[in-house]
Amino acid sequence: MTVSEPTVAEATDLIYASLEADNADLDAHIATLKAALARAGQKEAVFDPTRLPQGNRAGRKLMQSYFRQRGVAVAFEKR
Repeated sequence: MTVSEPTVAEATDLIYASLEADNADLDAHIATLKAALARAGQKEAVFDPTRLPQGNRAGRKLMQSYFRQRGVAVAFEKR
């Protein structure tokens, strides 16, 4: 039996959980998300700012910068 690779939605949920848990395993989850995006043929991950611990502008920009350094483009849903 093979283990399926996480989808983009599942990888995004792992990121939300990691952010809530004081960034536990965040780099590993970012790598999982990057792989899921590549499999899905997507160029960026979209996050809901209301689910982020710091959904303000500064928090969003910090997240975008951190993810960009790891090769993942981040966008946020419009409110």
